[in-house]
Amino acid sequence: VTKHFCFDRTSYSSKKNTAKYNVFTFLPINLFEQFQRFANAYFLVLLILQLIPEISSLSWFTTIVPLVLVLAITAVKDATDDYFRHKSDQQVNTRQSQVLIKGNVSSLCCLQADLLLLSSSEPYGLCYIETAELDGETNLKVRQALTVTSDLGDDVAKLADFSGEVICEPPNNKLDKFTGTLCWKDNKYSLDNEKMLLRGCVLRNTEWCFGLVIFAGLQTKLMQNCGRTKFKRTSIDKLMNTLVLWIFGFLICMGIILAIGNTIWEQKVGSDFWEYLQWKELTINAVFSGFLTFWSYIIILNTVVPISLYVSVEVLRLGHSYFINWDRRMYYSRKATPAEARTTTLNEELGQVEFIFSDKTGTLTQNIMVFNKCSINGKTYGTLEHFLLYIHTDKWKTPCVDFSFNPLMDRKFRFHDSSLVEAIKLEEPLVQEFFRLLALCHTIMPEERNEGELVYQAQSPDEGALVTAARNFGFVFRSRTPETITLYEMGQAVTYQLLAILDFNNVRKRMSVIVRNPKGQLKLYSKGADTILFDRLDPSNEELMFTTSEHLNEFAGEGLRTLALAYKDLDEDVFDEWMKKLLFASTALDNREEKLGALYEEIEQGMLLLGATAIEDKLQEGVPETIACLTLANIKIWVLTGDKLETAMNIGYSCNMLRDDMNTVFIISGHTMLELKRKSWAPAKTNSAVALTWKRQNCIQVTLSLKRPSSQNLEQILVDVACLCKTVICCRVTPLQKALVVELIKRHKRAVTLAIGDGANDVSMIKTAHIGVGISGQEGMQAVLASDYSFAQFRYLQRLLLVHGRWSYHRMCNFLCYFFYKNFAFTLVHFWYGFLCGFSAQTVYDQWFITLFNIVYTSLPVLAMGLFDQVSLYSLRFPNLYRPGQLNQLFNKRKFFTCTLQGVCTSFILFFIPYGAFMTAVRDDGAHISDQQTFAVTIATSLVIVVSVQIGLDTNYWTAVNHFFIWGSLAVYFAILFAMHSDGIFTIFPNQFPFIGTARNSLNQKIVWLVILLTTVVCIMPMVAVRFIKADLYPTQTDKMSKPFSLPQVRLLQQATRKQGPQEQNLRRVRRTSSRRSAYAFAHQQGYGELITSGKNMKVPTSSTSTYPLYSPTRGLTGTSSVKNSGVNDTTRDQTETYSTGFRRESDQSQEVTVEDLEAR
Repeated sequence: VTKHFCFDRTSYSSKKNTAKYNVFTFLPINLFEQFQRFANAYFLVLLILQLIPEISSLSWFTTIVPLVLVLAITAVKDATDDYFRHKSDQQVNTRQSQVLIKGNVSSLCCLQADLLLLSSSEPYGLCYIETAELDGETNLKVRQALTVTSDLGDDVAKLADFSGEVICEPPNNKLDKFTGTLCWKDNKYSLDNEKMLLRGCVLRNTEWCFGLVIFAGLQTKLMQNCGRTKFKRTSIDKLMNTLVLWIFGFLICMGIILAIGNTIWEQKVGSDFWEYLQWKELTINAVFSGFLTFWSYIIILNTVVPISLYVSVEVLRLGHSYFINWDRRMYYSRKATPAEARTTTLNEELGQVEFIFSDKTGTLTQNIMVFNKCSINGKTYGTLEHFLLYIHTDKWKTPCVDFSFNPLMDRKFRFHDSSLVEAIKLEEPLVQEFFRLLALCHTIMPEERNEGELVYQAQSPDEGALVTAARNFGFVFRSRTPETITLYEMGQAVTYQLLAILDFNNVRKRMSVIVRNPKGQLKLYSKGADTILFDRLDPSNEELMFTTSEHLNEFAGEGLRTLALAYKDLDEDVFDEWMKKLLFASTALDNREEKLGALYEEIEQGMLLLGATAIEDKLQEGVPETIACLTLANIKIWVLTGDKLETAMNIGYSCNMLRDDMNTVFIISGHTMLELKRKSWAPAKTNSAVALTWKRQNCIQVTLSLKRPSSQNLEQILVDVACLCKTVICCRVTPLQKALVVELIKRHKRAVTLAIGDGANDVSMIKTAHIGVGISGQEGMQAVLASDYSFAQFRYLQRLLLVHGRWSYHRMCNFLCYFFYKNFAFTLVHFWYGFLCGFSAQTVYDQWFITLFNIVYTSLPVLAMGLFDQVSLYSLRFPNLYRPGQLNQLFNKRKFFTCTLQGVCTSFILFFIPYGAFMTAVRDDGAHISDQQTFAVTIATSLVIVVSVQIGLDTNYWTAVNHFFIWGSLAVYFAILFAMHSDGIFTIFPNQFPFIGTARNSLNQKIVWLVILLTTVVCIMPMVAVRFIKADLYPTQTDKMSKPFSLPQVRLLQQATRKQGPQEQNLRRVRRTSSRRSAYAFAHQQGYGELITSGKNMKVPTSSTSTYPLYSPTRGLTGTSSVKNSGVNDTTRDQTETYSTGFRRESDQSQEVTVEDLEAR
């Protein structure tokens, strides 16, 4: 395992702690948080009021039992969530590092800090790192220690005596800048970002390094970019709090109405009974009686404020979270990684997402490049004409090419066109020259761990794929020195003298090497963007150029990354003259880069075209289909990436986010208000007649600086233009800017946002969005630890939103509508009874029914509906079914008023039908039936049956659990009812259950059952009629999908399904032509030819056999006499010589380093 060492010079804690509680603080903090909820605090006040005899007509247990149950269940859920947070923190905090303290090396858990590099195992203090977690870039970079500290090596004694002092900038979030000074031995040394190892970077190709801790803990640049953790609440949560306040206001109004009624009744009627009731003098006042009645009715009607609502919602969310965890279709078997809901509070929000913000590298792509096709001398290889004829069946598959003739082949490499191997074996000169170019023109370093076991350490995956292809086709890049390259060409060792490397840069967009072969011939090999290389070809290549250009169009149309290849035979005298000019230009003090560029241009003219390569930047499986499906669900997908524009656009085409049927791709880039306004509204000016259609079929790439002061005035313009487009790609954004883009949409569009990423550079975005999703990919676990949901593949996002999100939203909305309806129907019976009992705060039901109604009689059926209900089984096939959640149609203020109005009407019917029936009704024996307890049992039984029938009508998907809970709840109600009115319970608790025999005396009368039946029919039938008419006249999309298919329709659907699969596969392989080509060359960063030719990365120096001195643009020419360079001291010279980042290499076999290893995994 690669280790890094650092000095313990600070007292900062690097341990991560995302947990909220510990053993001692859990109870007080959790109770404090729970009583911050209005409903819990309200019921605590009610409990206190119930202890006052003058105003309470209910026993205290009617409130304390539900309150304690709610607090206990919520506390268990919070404790479980926090336990998993502790486990996640423990995994991070137990990562081992080693610390040098007073000369002793000791282990320390999780020392993740920003380090100043002091020395390393590599020559000249070089250190190779990967910064994917910081900036999303997977190419390796080079850091170099100061010369004075690199001499310390790994001598622990010298390092222990190190007494330098670093004066630097305060902690900040700038990943690409660092300013500081090292004071040591009476000297000062300038420090910059090239000497820093930031937290989050991964050490590669370096056995060990020593560093000095500069920032630790929250002060590291990575943590400075992570942003603050925000408490996330769903829109339904916010609406529920508002509705609970409204309900409380409604409760106050009812209490005031009944209190005023009591005051009036006491003055006009009640005063006649004062001398008989013998009330205390204090209560004779009618106004004071009304005041006490107000509080009494607040207690009686308290169930209209649903305390059990919150705990029921928590139970539902917990169940929905487990459904996500248990979903086998979201389980990634290759890494044994299931989906995980890391929070239980956001499930229904998954059904309302309108904007998705996605990272690119590791999220949409695997960052694995595969040599797919090529064009050599006007002929394409890798495209089989007969392949598409058999693509519709699995009975025939294209066999892989047999590379057994090559003992040094890469066994993981796959190619499906054997004609290319035949051309190699026939020794066709241009085909051999093609692969010779690929084996020579690069900056890769080989590592041969065992005999014949080659590992290529590539600057980028593209280069690794090209050299691996050449290796398998018989041109094996075996070794290199600063001045030679050794190939094994068809088994024969051939050494080329490396004379010059003309490297990639942002302007050239090409790379060339000049070599001398064993025959003494001088060759220039070049690869680069076709638009660049074609302008430098010999006129005799015009016909071949047109043919190759057509092939490039085909390759690019399939989303492949292309490069053109060319070569040139150099004349000895011309090359000698050119080298003299190069020597002069390399020592120039003024305009050195321009002079060198002109010389490169001069020698790269008149080249001969060899062909082109096509590399597939492998997307994660199912990415194009997932994006297409989410787009059909009216979800806008924005890609936020730190990569260059060309790289992001190429992936956009590969993912089908960018398509050729889009009219134009608009690039908005500028710093002034006027410039951005002009570019933003260019589409409308182009064709005003079809401006709306035009703009809705475009996408934009945003390179707006979100830190500039003027950006505040540009935000609305950016949002307006971007939302008119189907696709938005933001390039070169820092982690903090990703969060700013998300915040921009949250602030201006008021829409539900989801951010998905896999690296530490995505943490800030994930925390800012309403919903954060982490992919457990190749860039560590930082994104997963900060996320709300996690899984292994981007394609699972489709199922998370369209299935789990949509179902959770529908279930929660149906649950809330039913819950409010049930509570209003249950509670408002007391309101109507108040007008007939002299506003005396007498209850209709007995106290036990009030206590058990919400927690026993009706709790399980509604939970079963909220957990298992399914609105449609075609969520993935018909993505537009997702639309109601985005429009918030299923639960809003209007829906709330509708369901509460239904509850009010139901309560009215429940009270007045039995009241009217019992006015004149008699028992079978002629006795009067209208005693208060019979009346209460009749209303209670009618209520339980009505709400049970109603939940049956609200259930869309019946399961055995639903049947068991609904009919079981009815059975439990009758069992408890007869038990409470039985002789046995009266004998044990005579004071608590005084109404012996009431249930059996009431329910054995036919008139009671007729009243119950009439009440149920009158309550239910109007709603059934309304729903039937609405579904028939104004059907929703869900209603249409819910209708059963006829047998012919089922057969047609099955036939369409069978045809659909091959067509989708065909679309992935045969795409329209595209003008997007050579994205690799455009996106390629400054190459590392200088580092190779300098020899600084070579551990074993090799003597030169070159006739010509080796050229390096900064060093000048190796082996020549020294050239005076006024104004440049040795320190600056050393810094200049090593200014660049490094190539990819990995010394530990257990880590993933090459394209081949990654592809195999």
